[in-house]
Amino acid sequence: MVRSIGGLPRPGVTVPVPRVVTEAARGREVALVWHNEVGGTTFRIGPDALAEEFVKVLPHAYAQWIDREAARLTWASRYVRVPEVLEHGTDDDGVWLRTRAVPGWSAVDPRWHDEPRTAVVAVGEGLRALHDSLPVDECPFTWATADRFDRARGADAGADRGPGDLGPEPPTDRIVVCHGDPCTPNTLIGADRRWSGHVDLDALGIADRWADIAVATMALGWNYGPGWEPLFHQAYGLPDDPERTAWYRALWNADVDDVGSVPS
Repeated sequence: MVRSIGGLPRPGVTVPVPRVVTEAARGREVALVWHNEVGGTTFRIGPDALAEEFVKVLPHAYAQWIDREAARLTWASRYVRVPEVLEHGTDDDGVWLRTRAVPGWSAVDPRWHDEPRTAVVAVGEGLRALHDSLPVDECPFTWATADRFDRARGADAGADRGPGDLGPEPPTDRIVVCHGDPCTPNTLIGADRRWSGHVDLDALGIADRWADIAVATMALGWNYGPGWEPLFHQAYGLPDDPERTAWYRALWNADVDDVGSVPS
C-alpha cells in the first residue's frame, strides 16, 4: 500500500534492471517509475506516453502480496478498468507481477502539478465509479475492519489490538467493494483529463465505502496541499461525514495494515 514511503525515482539514482524486466521488454524501452524503502521497484516497458506493460518486483518476503494483487486484479478486471495480469512469479531477484498498461498517468504525475482540480475531480469520480461498478455479492475478498485486525494479529503474534481501541465503529453507510488503498497515486488519468483506471489493488475487498473515502481525502492533502476535500466530495457525489472520516482515518493511521501491506 502507498504510505508515502515510496516514490518517483530521484534524479541520478540508478537501480539495476531485474532479469524478468529485461526478458519481458525484449528490446523495448525500459524505465524505473517507482521504488520504495523495502526494495520494491516498478518498471515501465515502452515509452512514457505509450507504455505497454509494467513489472512490479518486490523482495521474496512479499510473495503473498503479489499473489493477492494478481487475484484481485483478475477478478476486478471483469468490471472495471484495471491492469490486466500477464504473469506473476518468483526468481532470484524477488517476486514479480507483470501487467498490461492502462492508458493514462498517475494522478500524482508531474503533468498534473499545474492542474490539481483536474486530478482531484478524477480521483473523486474514479472512486465513485469503482464503488458503483464492483458487485459486492460476487466479491470473494474482504477489507472489513474486523478482518483487517485479524490479519494484523495473525502476522504479528505480539499484536493485541482491535476495533474497540479506536472507539465504536460508526454505523454502516453503504457496503461496497473498496479499493483498499485509495491514495492519490493509484488513480490514473487519461489524455481527456478524466479518470481512466485504478492500480495497486492488493487490499481490495468488501467494506463500508467510508473506509476508502476517508483515506482518499486525507491523501489529497499529502499530494496537493490542504483545501481539496470539498471538491472531492462534489466529484464523488456525497457530502463529507466528519465522524466517519475521522474514525476511518484513525483506523488507517493505527497502522493495522502495516504488516499486511506492501508499499507500492
